[in-house]
Amino acid sequence: MLKRFAPLVPLALVTLLFGCAAHGPVSQPQVHPSVTAKSAVKSDTAASSVFSEHDLANEDDLEAFSSNSKPYELPVLADSILERGKELIGTRYRFGGTSAQSGFDCSGFIGYLFREEAGMTLPRSTREMINVDAPKVARNKLKPGDLVFFATNGRGRVSHAGIYLGDNQFIHSSSRRSGGVRIDSLGDRYWSKTFIEAKRALALAPTTISRN
Repeated sequence: MLKRFAPLVPLALVTLLFGCAAHGPVSQPQVHPSVTAKSAVKSDTAASSVFSEHDLANEDDLEAFSSNSKPYELPVLADSILERGKELIGTRYRFGGTSAQSGFDCSGFIGYLFREEAGMTLPRSTREMINVDAPKVARNKLKPGDLVFFATNGRGRVSHAGIYLGDNQFIHSSSRRSGGVRIDSLGDRYWSKTFIEAKRALALAPTTISRN
């Protein structure tokens, strides 16, 4: 009997490790709106891009970060992450995937963008990602680039994540049947019901970003 179930053990361990369930509503035709702020990397107006340091000051958790005298990189990084994410719309979903070539799962997609565009290494699984020491953000105070987390498995624990775009929308690698990387609305019944938390991980970004 033990030999019969032995092959299932590694699969169960992998599922627990990644913690990014491939759940989501059935795929619907999408209209992909433009990101609120266009890429600011090549613009002299980056400082007035997606949002300012003053906008963040209403979050108590960000007081120490706001007083930091180092260059404030968050608006530029948010623009870069979201623009790159939009370019990847339609990339297939793959459980455990971390690249555009092989496909992404939800946490793999987020980790890829934050690593490539912000020089940040985030935890690999959604369960670890939601526990990063970054400021929590109320749903009505979300800004582009914030991470949004969902409990899609019906157990009340985080199992999916995406990146907030603005205008109540987020980008994520959803599931195979939903077409992989796509944009959805937090106002949709499914995502509104399963939303559990948001964090401003970009507040932890390095102040100097090296680009190849």
